[in-house]
Amino acid sequence: MMAQSRPIPGSTGEILTCLPSPYVPHGATGLLYLPRMIAKCRYVKKHGELPKSYRKNYKRGLDRFLSMHLGVEPAQIEEAVHSSADEAELDAKLRALLPEDVRAAKWNRELVQKGMTEAGREFLAEALTNMGCTDRIGEIISVPDLIEFDEGRIE
Repeated sequence: MMAQSRPIPGSTGEILTCLPSPYVPHGATGLLYLPRMIAKCRYVKKHGELPKSYRKNYKRGLDRFLSMHLGVEPAQIEEAVHSSADEAELDAKLRALLPEDVRAAKWNRELVQKGMTEAGREFLAEALTNMGCTDRIGEIISVPDLIEFDEGRIE
């Protein structure tokens, strides 16, 4: 049996191993991906900007999809993160900003299925091809899985 491919080093740019998995739920809301978006906001606050490989999707991509689901702008979440001294203050600001019912189950289901449409499958195939991993097409079946694969959490 041949070993499965791994992304060509550098093919997607710098990898931030400090970001949590998109599958980690936010403690106060249960929303998947929110801890990752918060971590990106904190990285920007600390370093001024994200590495180029992450910049193109900051406050866009899954960040924007989550914000749209919640009925807020990504910049509002970023501001809450940047202006909070600690986790308790951030949770309080998010409770005030976000709807009372964040419909976590609906978002979480949508998130894990991102990339499963025909257009999504084409996007994943193109990304995997660019990473030198055409043998993984059909195995990496969602955008969160692509993130996991790119950041080394899927072998």
